[in-house]
Amino acid sequence: MSETEGYPGVGRVLVVIPTYNEADNIRSITERVRRAVPAVDILVADDNSPDGTGGIADELSTTDDHIFVLHRAGKEGLGAAYKAGFAWAKNKGYDAVVEMDADGSHAPEELPKLLDALRDTDAVLGTRYISGGSVHNWPMRRLLLSRGGNIYIRMALGMPFRDATGGYRAYRMPVLDEINVETVASTGYSFQVELAWRTYKSGFRIAEVPITFTEREHGVSKMSGNIFKEQLLRVTVWGMQSRGSNLMGMLGRKPRRGQTWP
Repeated sequence: MSETEGYPGVGRVLVVIPTYNEADNIRSITERVRRAVPAVDILVADDNSPDGTGGIADELSTTDDHIFVLHRAGKEGLGAAYKAGFAWAKNKGYDAVVEMDADGSHAPEELPKLLDALRDTDAVLGTRYISGGSVHNWPMRRLLLSRGGNIYIRMALGMPFRDATGGYRAYRMPVLDEINVETVASTGYSFQVELAWRTYKSGFRIAEVPITFTEREHGVSKMSGNIFKEQLLRVTVWGMQSRGSNLMGMLGRKPRRGQTWP
């Protein structure tokens, strides 16, 4: 199958890479993606980076017809950037989208592994916490927070996934249509959990594949304690709502007009 026909068994694939002040990383990450899987396209969704990331991306797009740039008005959060990228992909007729960080923490060389798995399923989560997965250059405190957070998510939501917070994943476009991704409320890192939660609740097939996560070498991490707290709060609310919905179903009651239960 030629490049123009897309990735074998998946179709036309768009890798969405949100950026904010990633001037030191954007050239490297796009080059690595293009080497790893020449058939995919790349969309750099830049939130008006003060360091000129958007301008560098524009330069790259002029010399490579597989690279596109979406300039956004300002920094509105990771979720907002991905939703804009997904909408762009839908408008251009892509069959699947991939989420990937700009800082190199997600190895483009592992992208074929995600896309191969997508041939037989609806969504693929790149997972750090299963056999074959690993995390490099994280302080122990952050690793414990991440692993503990994922254990809590499994308990609160009943999802079986070992890494619901990871940001290296692939979705077929019909999944995003069905879960109505435009209405996802989360804008920060809890966006990843909400997307996995909606996909799981909708009954789609979801696979996990091991990935190697390596902390960035250049630039500043966007993760903070407040982001982590927001994520846990949202998960707690979703879990309570889901349990309430299940209880109402057992009692044979229906939601009142205007009331919804996830």
